[in-house]
Amino acid sequence: MAAARGPVLSATNPTLNNDDFCLYSYMSDDELMQLAIERSLIETHNNSTTSPAESTKSTVSQHRTEIPRPSQRQTQQGAPEPPPCPANPPRDRQNQQNVTVSHFITGNGKRMMAYRTFDGTLIEVKPEAEEEVDPVLKAIRDGDVGTLRQLIKQADCNVLMPNEYGWIPLHEAAYYGQEQCIKALLRVQPGMINKRTLTDQTALLLAVTGEREECVACLLEKGADPDIANKDKETPLYKACEKENPAIVAMLLNHSAAVNKNCIQGWTALHESVCRSNLEICEMLIKAGAKISTTNIYGITPIFVAAQSGKLDSLRFLLKNGADINSQAADGATALYEACKNGHVEIVEFLLSQKADANKPGKNGMLPIHIAAQRGNDRIVSMLIPATSKARVRRCGISPLHLAAERNRDEILELLLESDFDVNAKLSEDRSMLYEDRRSTALYFSVINNNVEATRMLLQAGANPNLDTFSPLLIALRQGCMRTVTLLVEHGANVNAYVPGHPSTFPATVMFCMKYLTMLKYLMDNGCDALSCFNCVYGSDPHPPLKTRHREESRYRDDQSTSRDTCVQFCEMVSIDTYSHWAGPIIDVLLDYVGDVKLCSRLVEHLDSYSEWACIKEKAMPPRPLMQLCRLKIWQLIGIHRLKKIKRLPLPGRLIKFLNHEERTQDF
Repeated sequence: MAAARGPVLSATNPTLNNDDFCLYSYMSDDELMQLAIERSLIETHNNSTTSPAESTKSTVSQHRTEIPRPSQRQTQQGAPEPPPCPANPPRDRQNQQNVTVSHFITGNGKRMMAYRTFDGTLIEVKPEAEEEVDPVLKAIRDGDVGTLRQLIKQADCNVLMPNEYGWIPLHEAAYYGQEQCIKALLRVQPGMINKRTLTDQTALLLAVTGEREECVACLLEKGADPDIANKDKETPLYKACEKENPAIVAMLLNHSAAVNKNCIQGWTALHESVCRSNLEICEMLIKAGAKISTTNIYGITPIFVAAQSGKLDSLRFLLKNGADINSQAADGATALYEACKNGHVEIVEFLLSQKADANKPGKNGMLPIHIAAQRGNDRIVSMLIPATSKARVRRCGISPLHLAAERNRDEILELLLESDFDVNAKLSEDRSMLYEDRRSTALYFSVINNNVEATRMLLQAGANPNLDTFSPLLIALRQGCMRTVTLLVEHGANVNAYVPGHPSTFPATVMFCMKYLTMLKYLMDNGCDALSCFNCVYGSDPHPPLKTRHREESRYRDDQSTSRDTCVQFCEMVSIDTYSHWAGPIIDVLLDYVGDVKLCSRLVEHLDSYSEWACIKEKAMPPRPLMQLCRLKIWQLIGIHRLKKIKRLPLPGRLIKFLNHEERTQDF
């Protein structure tokens, strides 16, 4: 009798529909895997050798795969065909992708899981699978001592067997606060009392951390070592102070716990108690022999911690018990310095009343008043001013005025100026070198911050605007702040300042205000050297291209060529793309302040580039008008210092307007 064959899958239809699924329900997993592999090979082969048109025309498959069937003995005996399988789930549910799972707890405390599609559609909700809980652990969690005793009596129960975290049942009992379970476990294995977890936690440390007072007392009575620390070197006593539990602290101290042991950061139990301002525990620790001046790895003593955290009561307690008020940390900071740094006004006031030294610098060389000025606490600064030595401030190489100006602390700046701090104090060389521009005065900080009010206060207090290597006036001109420029010039700033290290044939002040013609005219009115702008070394000769000259070639040239290469010419600067479209108006302003000059070939090129600038070129043609030459002569006779007060000179109004280049508004 011929063996019965299952349905054959052709190459043109390699997949099964839902109706075919029941025919393979009797197959094993290995047989199904083999079938899937064979069908995959058939589909791949057909896709690579047959075009889509040919595959639709093909009616007979070249490759057939016989589906495994029941054994021949079953078929010969007339065994019925396998019963149809129950209705299959929808295909889209089988191939569901991007499903998110969320967990929640019902009102009855039952844990559930919700399955949703990527668009939030709910698919299914079902309970979470309950994890199998070790019977010993379950008995400990439930506090079922009777069950626990029966379990640990069994031969296959090993109470010393740790879990993946190194916890044994004794650790669990201490963690959950089951005192009776601890006693039951220790009765069986008393030697495991000091056994540690993978993080070196003992049952005692776990009980202290969880504030299980009964368990702590039980473990100590059973002989637990109170000085075994965890991996961070935190002892049970340290943890008890961290939890602020005086009862547990007392228990540990009564069982001779070491009171001065350090954690991994060097903190002791006293450090921790002071930080939390728990005076009851602090007193217990002191009576037990805690050292009042012990330091951590950063050299910080408990009194430093109290000042740093603003704990006034702890500070009083420590000083009462003999702490050194001027002790310094590893970086040289004192308790007063740290209190100023953190803005604790009451702490600063108390420390100063107890004669704390306000003139003790740290390793950075700064005093408490420096950090207070930097942080902007005017109340603390006002308290520190009487206690701070100005001579000591000068030796620091930095003034609190620098720090107040740098951080725009205008109130602090005013306080310090009223207290006669040196307004012209300069940074020390090593501090000035920290800045690329080598700034040195408080005025420079205010100008570069564009703080007009601070600049005004400093100048009115007598600040010299010409002390810095790089003139503050150049900064104000670059920022385009006319108010600051006016303040600086009125207080004697050099309007002909140059840039050190970048020589030019004309003042750098002209260079920095080419975009601002109002400022340029203001500088000229106050004595800026306009004539130097027309002293070009090339004159009417052709000028070399701006971008083809190299400094390296200068050493092979004569002195005149070297001067040309190393000094920037006015005509070169005005030819830069940034300023070239302003060349005509800039030259026009400068011509009002010079006599007979000859324009170099490059300036002539600029004036010839725009027809509107032809009148400027004519203005420069010699000879200059007699009125212009008279004006220059009067300026020369009066002098630059008196010119700044020209409006107060006993001169006719028409003459003053003439000297101010306002003759166009006056009929002569």
